[in-house]
Amino acid sequence: MSAISQTRRGALGSTPPRWLPPAPLLLAQGLIWAGAAGVLALWWTGTASVVGPTGWLTGAGRITGLLAGYACAVLVVLMARVPLLDHSLGTDRLARWHAMGGRYTISLVLAHALLIIWGYTLTSSTGVWHQATTLVLGYPDMLKATAGFVLLVGTGFVSARAARRRMSYETWHYLHFATYLAVFLAFGHQLSNGADFVGRRPAQLGWYALYVVAAALIVRYRFVVPLQRALRHRLRVADVRPEAPGVVSVHLTGERLTELGARPGQFFRWRFIAPGLWWTANPYSLSAPPLPHHLRITVKEAGGHSAALARLRPGTRVWAEGPYGGFTAARRRSRKVLLLAGGVGITPLRVLFETLPGEVTLIYRARRPDDLALRTELDAIAAARGAAVHYSVDEPDGHATPLTARALKSLIPDLAAHDVYLCGPPGMTSAARRALRGAGVPRHRIHHESFEF
Repeated sequence: MSAISQTRRGALGSTPPRWLPPAPLLLAQGLIWAGAAGVLALWWTGTASVVGPTGWLTGAGRITGLLAGYACAVLVVLMARVPLLDHSLGTDRLARWHAMGGRYTISLVLAHALLIIWGYTLTSSTGVWHQATTLVLGYPDMLKATAGFVLLVGTGFVSARAARRRMSYETWHYLHFATYLAVFLAFGHQLSNGADFVGRRPAQLGWYALYVVAAALIVRYRFVVPLQRALRHRLRVADVRPEAPGVVSVHLTGERLTELGARPGQFFRWRFIAPGLWWTANPYSLSAPPLPHHLRITVKEAGGHSAALARLRPGTRVWAEGPYGGFTAARRRSRKVLLLAGGVGITPLRVLFETLPGEVTLIYRARRPDDLALRTELDAIAAARGAAVHYSVDEPDGHATPLTARALKSLIPDLAAHDVYLCGPPGMTSAARRALRGAGVPRHRIHHESFEF
């Protein structure tokens, strides 16, 4: 059953592909590194000389402290859900940068504390414990900074993969808000005790500006904008319909929904104002093109939150944060596109299958024929646009198309000339990446956005 349904390929429209230059990525990376260089310049211009072991230790402590303070502001901006960053770089890339930056920040904070205590201990010729308590109890804002240090390290611990697997997404999400409190508590000691800021008004103003901008972005895009849109668009559940075993589509109605600016392939974070659901917002992709008064998501039962959506009642109020993600037509560079879906990963690809111009082929993998959600719609889209759709299932045995370079090239001989949009479970997407690379598809033409953040 490697090709249950297939029609001749055709072209939808003749709009030339939009080239996505690496400029947004390079610009974002350049700005981050330029800021780090500016922080190092702040230390360099404020340091007359470094003499002896104590000078080197305290100097290293100052540098790691400055970089840690700068990194905290960058981490906040990365997770502020700024549309310009999110749509151009992709939510999952920002999340990966945030996770990697978080590990570096924790390391810098630990190094800063140890180096400063060590250096001051040598300078004062006292014991390490005595010097540590003197710093915490005798210096301005150090009690708050110590509390922030504990919160930041604790948040880093629960964000580690081994610890995070033991808790629900909702619990981890709310514990992560402790990061904001940690940054707030630690901010004061940087200006009151930092040798690079004391008596240097321009440096103080610049540091204030950095943190004020980061805070303003968080407040605006994480709190103010979602509230404004909830009041303006008045989303409600219109209907819940089964699509496959454990899979439902939630239909929503609202006002002036085109103003949301949602594009095919994007997702929202949905907060359903219902018992057990109102306190968290989970990401689900649109599974149909957005309309002025109608949106739809299709969700597979994979936990308490997703399972509860099948029991939603019509009229339930909904808050939608977004749209988010860069998994859109803007990434396409060729007129030929392959959409490769696994399981409920069909949801964003179903919308792209309907809306992407050019020659589009869809491969949809599932465990059983009954698990092929939205199949009737996919067949209708394929017939309407003259596109090709291939279904591959694992059961009964022997009917699945292997996810290998050879098998993919047998279906699509000129695969290397295609852009590929990939969405599915982690194991499937990893195998697909290897197969696509083996088939000659360039890495920059394989587009994938993960919700594992």
